[in-house]
Amino acid sequence: MLPEPYRLHHRAEFSRTVRRGQRIGRRDFVVHALTHTYDDLADGDSPVRVGGPRFGLIVSKAVGNAVVRHRVARRLRHICAQVVDELPVGTDVVIRALPGAATADSAELLRQLRAGLRKLGLRAEPELALGRTPAGERR
Repeated sequence: MLPEPYRLHHRAEFSRTVRRGQRIGRRDFVVHALTHTYDDLADGDSPVRVGGPRFGLIVSKAVGNAVVRHRVARRLRHICAQVVDELPVGTDVVIRALPGAATADSAELLRQLRAGLRKLGLRAEPELALGRTPAGERR
């Protein structure tokens, strides 16, 4: 379960992230990400922000029937909870599930999400996370 401070709730938050954020497509979903700065406050964004990075999910009927959509949403919420500590605090992420997400296993979804966030520049490279320097030597 994804705790309350890490969730997007309002339509305006989803729309702002999808329209003004970066986007990258993966095989089973599309990741939209927007990192907030102090300049955003001048554009009329709400100055109140609680919690760390926030996630929102879009799982349409194209993914499957209600049972399948809820299963996909539960899996996506679970993998979002696993990557919450790897993202900057002022980041909003919207994940739009594609039909392939219904048949993908959770490990594959997690791998795709981490790869997408890394390509967007929101996660460190895996070598750095494994204790290696940028040149490839061990620390």
